[in-house]
Parts: sequence; structure tokens; C-alpha cells
Amino acid sequence: MEIPQTGSATHNSKRSRLIRNKVDTSAKIEMKQNVLNGAYALKSRSRNYPFNGIYRKLNRENTPQMCSICCHFSYYDSRIVLNNVVTFKNQEERDKAMKAVHGMQWKSKVLSVRLAKPKADPILKKRKLDEEAEGGQPGTKRAAGSQEVEENEEEPLNIQIANVVTPLWNIPYEEQLRRKEKEVEGVLQKLTREIGNNNKAMLPWLFVQKEKYNKICCPLEALRPSPVQTEYRNKCEFVIGVGADGEDKTVGFRLGKYKGGSCAVVSPSETTHVSSEAKRVVQGFQQFIRTTPYAVYSPETYEGHWRQLTVRTSRIKQTMAIVFFNPQKLQEEEIEELKQSLHQYFTEGKESGITSLYFVRMGQRTSAGTEDLPCEHVTGEEWIHEELLGLKFRISPHSFFQTNTPAAEVLYSAVGEWAQLDQDSTVLDVCCGTGTIGISLAKRVKKVIGIELCQEAVEDAKANAEANGLTNVEFHCGKAEDVFPTILNAVVSPSVTAIVDPPRAGLHSKVILAIRRAEHLKRLVYVACNAKAAMNNFIDLCRAPSNRVRGAPFRPVRAMAVDLFPQTMHCETILLFERVDYSSNTDI
Repeated sequence: MEIPQTGSATHNSKRSRLIRNKVDTSAKIEMKQNVLNGAYALKSRSRNYPFNGIYRKLNRENTPQMCSICCHFSYYDSRIVLNNVVTFKNQEERDKAMKAVHGMQWKSKVLSVRLAKPKADPILKKRKLDEEAEGGQPGTKRAAGSQEVEENEEEPLNIQIANVVTPLWNIPYEEQLRRKEKEVEGVLQKLTREIGNNNKAMLPWLFVQKEKYNKICCPLEALRPSPVQTEYRNKCEFVIGVGADGEDKTVGFRLGKYKGGSCAVVSPSETTHVSSEAKRVVQGFQQFIRTTPYAVYSPETYEGHWRQLTVRTSRIKQTMAIVFFNPQKLQEEEIEELKQSLHQYFTEGKESGITSLYFVRMGQRTSAGTEDLPCEHVTGEEWIHEELLGLKFRISPHSFFQTNTPAAEVLYSAVGEWAQLDQDSTVLDVCCGTGTIGISLAKRVKKVIGIELCQEAVEDAKANAEANGLTNVEFHCGKAEDVFPTILNAVVSPSVTAIVDPPRAGLHSKVILAIRRAEHLKRLVYVACNAKAAMNNFIDLCRAPSNRVRGAPFRPVRAMAVDLFPQTMHCETILLFERVDYSSNTDI
């Protein structure tokens, strides 16, 4: 739904200045960059955004909450044009909102509403462009990147899929490490600039650090390589679709992204990062589904059943398979019959190596990898087990466990070294998963407190602590932003260290603010699987105190990367932050 032409004003009017003054800082920066072009675009959810009055009025009239808003302002000689694109869950809610908004008077202006045109489906769009190009119609253009796709299509499928899932597969490992170290150095350079921009009091310290450490804020230690570079993944998610070779019901990796117009799947049989155990499960499962009458699920038409196969393996030769299936309109008896067929096939077919099998019903348009879906146990054990740093861990279907176990041992050893723990220390293990970090440190400290969102993982963590004979460990289930502040305030210890290993997007801002307020927390070890995505967390830890951010800031004193993902551009980054001590003459 679009809401065009809400009013008019001159470029230099009071109204124009009001809009400029009310948007958030990021929007102001964007305006400065684009104002020379005569127009600017911004996305803002600022509470002070003046047009929010429309949305509040809609809510008062019980109109459905708007899901996403994208605003585009164009400055002309005499007016401002506002285009809002608003999305709703269904047509009924959309129609109700249209009736409420169309003709509404707002600040002496009358609003008008019209339907927005839907964005073309990427698969259908690519298909149409390809058909037009093949037909030689004049004036048509191929989709962006299609020339590159055509060039790639000339290569064997095993090379194509290797370029997608392991883009560094043909580069010597030492060169891979150099590239990743350079990437981490770039992140630290950006963090150095951001610290200077957000905390002027740190500038003297920052100047000294930059002189010492090649223009970055802290020493960057040599990247620690993975002990294994091939067949290292203990968890893989395989999609089920039509093969790039035309074979139906193929299990493997998608050759391209759906938004790029490709759903073709290629077998993982010749990929370097997938274990031989997982490949064996894929082959057996593919043979099984080809004997069934059920089609693969199509993201284009939302028809079909088979969606995904997740395989988890361990170094003690245990294998878990999780089958994702869309029931569509099948009767319960048919689904139970299918589960029984799975049970018989993989119980009798011992060569698959499966020791634990689960079945997940994934409904219409549910995205793959959803961890809230219940898992139905089909056969075998309920868990698989793994050994790490001489400790035993059980792993449930949805529980987080680092995908490269040997490299995880390198990572956790470094974390324990950097945390500088003793028998009086209390460790707060945030986003703890199955408790691997906290449990590996428990014998060195007084107490470990773990926080994790996934209930399955919390149950695993408790069982893992018990299995390893630990009594000084406790785990709490909930969102870190809800649970962590309360736990942190209740901790009474002369030495508190937080170790955080959050998902790719980083920690919720509430967690960072709670860490800043807790003056008794002096040291923080941050394990980032994507340091760029965690940049806002790093900045908030270091920014100057304010009404929003209370407590003395932290500063980075040590950084290092560990390669958990050979053959790809990804790695784990460890940063050690220490709180600034204003009482010390040697500190800021």
C-alpha cells in the first residue's frame, strides 16, 4: 500500500527544518551524502519522526500494526512528496487499513491510498528474461549477473558448487589465513575510528595504541589455523530439490540463491568441507525419498513435501539425521506410515551410519532452519555425544555446538587463557549453547552461570555439567536481554568475567547496557562469528558515558582470529575488553 503526496512545503520552510531535525543521526549522515543530488532517501523508526502521528492514530482505531515502513522524500521547489509502503499479514488487514487511512485528515492534509505493485518473483522474472533473450526479442536485457552464470554453467557441477559453498577451495591454506587476518585487521581499523568518534576521552590512549600497533587500537595476534582443513563440519543443512543435472529429489546444496532465480541442487559428494559420514547419510536418504510418492517442496509454488535434511556427526562416530517435511494436506495416518518407513529403512540400512533420527513438520512458507519447530523422535538414541577438551557433551537436534570441533578446542583454549581466571572468579557464559565454554572453564573458577535461549540446549548443558561431575555450574533459559541484567545484578563476587558467544547479529543492546552498568564486571571476552555484524556492540562497549549508556566504558586490549571455517572467508574473532579504571593514574 502506498500513501503518496501527503502535503507540501518549501525547501527552506520551518516544516522542512523540522523534518531534518527530528530524524536520527544515521539519517542525517545519509542526507548530507545525498543532498547534492537534489533528493534523499531514508529509513527511520525514530520515535521523534513527525509522521508517526499517522501510525499512532491508526493504532487507536484498532487498525493492524504496520510491519515495515520505507520512506522516500524528494525535494522540489515547492513540495515534499512522502511515499510510505506498508505491508500487512493478509488481505483482510490491508483492506481494513485502506478504509481507515484513505481520506483521513492529518494536519490539515487529506491522505490518499492506493495499492502498491507486488515485486516480481525472482524465479519467474529470471525465467521470463531468459525466454525473451532466447527468443531474440529486441530491447530486452538479461538479469544482472546472468552472463556470469552462463560462464559458470560451462564448468563441471562439482566446481560450480565448490565455488558456492567453499569459495576458497582452490587457494593455498596459508593464503586463506592471510586474507582472513587482513579482514580482521580491517574490522579493528574501523573500530579504532569509531572509538575516537564516540569517546573523545580515549583519544590520548588511542593515539598511543595506534603508534604501537600499526594504526589499530590493540595488538592483533597471529590467526590460529584449524587443525583440520577438510571434512571438518559436524553439522550440515542440505536442501532437497530438483538437481542441476535434471534429477528429481536431489539432496545437497543449492547452486544459487532463490532471489537470484536459481533453485537447482547439487550433491555434496565432492565438496571438501562435508564429512564422509554426512555424505553417506545424504546418499542413503536420497535413495529413500526417490522410492516415495512425495514430491520435493517448491519455494516457487509452495507445493510438495520434502524440504531439508540436517545431519550432525561427532568424532565418536555418532550421527543424527533430522528430516524436514511439509505435510500439506496429508492425513495423520499417512504421515505416521511415512515415519514408519523411515524407521524401517534406516534401521535395516545400517550402512547409513545413523544413530539418531528425527522428523520435523515444517508448515507452509516456514523458512528452513527454524529452531522453534518440535522434533519427533523416529528411531535410535535421542542425542549424539561429542568429546571436547577431554569433556563429554550431549547434543540435541536444535542445540548449538561449534561446527568444527578440533578448531573449537583451539578457540576455547584461547578464551580460557585470555579470561585470566582464578578460584575466586565467577564466569557469566552468555549465549552458552550446550555449555561448552563454561563447562570447560568450571574447574578453574568458583562458579559458572550460563544463559541460553534454546530450551533443548539448556537441558543439554545441565546434563553435560552433571556428566562431567561439576556442581559449580548453573544454566538459565531465556533471552539474554531479559535474563542477563537480573543475573548480573545478583552476582556477588570479587572477580566477575563475562564471556559472550552470540549469534551472527551480536548481542541485544539491553545486554550491552547491562554490562556497562555493572561496574564490578571488569573483563569481557567477546567471541564473534561475524565481527562486522557485532561492530555496534563493540562501539557501545567503548562509547562515552551518557544518559543512555551508564557506567565506565571498556576498551579493547587484545584481538585474535581462529579459523573455524577453512575454504571459506569466515572465521571466529576473539576480542578482550577491559573496563577503564578512572582511579588509576595510568588509565584514562
